[in-house]
Amino acid sequence: MTTAKFLFSDDTIVSFEVSGHSGAGEYGTDIVCSAVSSAVYMAANTIIEIMELSPEAEVRDGYFKFTMNLNDARKSKTITDGLYLHLSELQGQYPNNLKLERGVFNA
Repeated sequence: MTTAKFLFSDDTIVSFEVSGHSGAGEYGTDIVCSAVSSAVYMAANTIIEIMELSPEAEVRDGYFKFTMNLNDARKSKTITDGLYLHLSELQGQYPNNLKLERGVFNA
């Protein structure tokens, strides 16, 4: 199962962490992993390359962590809210393969 954990400061996503493989298909052909990865990279690349913000990011096989300072998190709120919504919809379609968690960001 893939788990996506979002950490909030009030109503603003400051950090998200995605880990695990969904198990919806074989490695390389798993539609849920592909959808999650594509959405996460689109959000991260938009924040870094288009908005020119400088978050902390850690990426390795089956793991992605992205953390911003609160000011940058507020600037990119529309993008991270869109990512959260997209992954929420995927969770509804694939509840056995994707789980979303919410938490409070502690700076």
